[in-house]
Amino acid sequence: MGNANVSRGEHARAAFLRACRLDVETMKPGNVSIGSAGHGMTSAQFIASAGAAAAGLFTPGARVGARILDAVRRTFDAVGCNTNLGIVLLAAPLCAALESMEPDDSVDASRWHAQTQRVLADLDIDDARLAYRAIALANPGGLGDAPEQPVHAPPTVTLRAAMSLAADRDSIARQYENGFADIFGAGLDAAGAISSATEHRAMLDAFLTFLCGWPDSHIVRKLGASVAQSVTRDAAMHRADWRAAGRPAQFAALDAWDTGLKARGINPGTSADLAVATLFVALMARAASSSNA
Repeated sequence: MGNANVSRGEHARAAFLRACRLDVETMKPGNVSIGSAGHGMTSAQFIASAGAAAAGLFTPGARVGARILDAVRRTFDAVGCNTNLGIVLLAAPLCAALESMEPDDSVDASRWHAQTQRVLADLDIDDARLAYRAIALANPGGLGDAPEQPVHAPPTVTLRAAMSLAADRDSIARQYENGFADIFGAGLDAAGAISSATEHRAMLDAFLTFLCGWPDSHIVRKLGASVAQSVTRDAAMHRADWRAAGRPAQFAALDAWDTGLKARGINPGTSADLAVATLFVALMARAASSSNA
């Protein structure tokens, strides 16, 4: 039993780190990548952040709130800025759910999704307190400023209830409300049957799917709903053109769009966070399937 848990934990950590690396290896318009820095950040900071955060996210037996706070603290110790709060908020329940599955359970998306929903249902006020401290430490512009349950005041409800209050304006909070339906639904559908040859295309497809599905929360907070809606419309056009071209690894129109978005200070960060969480699930499910074969 112990060996099964260790093996699963190792696979999960590797899948998370690979998903985070794909985040910057893949040129996603408006986001920081190895080939295109932006928004005052570099890909090296994101890679270092992933390694630092993993130590907190995969702490055995830790509750979701503790995983979030530990991961954010470690990230700040490593890079001194907020590079991955959204990823951490999404990954923590996924990691807790994975750890709580029985060692003999196969890790497929359906079982993982069901267990994630159980973890979300079990969140309490202590989880909210710790997550609030993490959000306040990360200090993302506009996130947590709300008339009800603001992060700079002690929470009086569970973490899931607090997130539900923000679900209509924040896509990451919505995952806590809807049981990660977007990750296990539209995200995995876009990623498809992932292989080592298709990882980057899967990341880009998931990202564009989220970006054209609804206005990016980070853009809304920074630049307003009108700008975010225009980016969503452009994303739908670019995704259609890219898919029609056969989902090529290089696509000049996306490169040009990336340059234009960064010139205007537009960063679809929430869509990227959702894509990373999706690839974490897809890569882990693939690894588990291979180990059981």
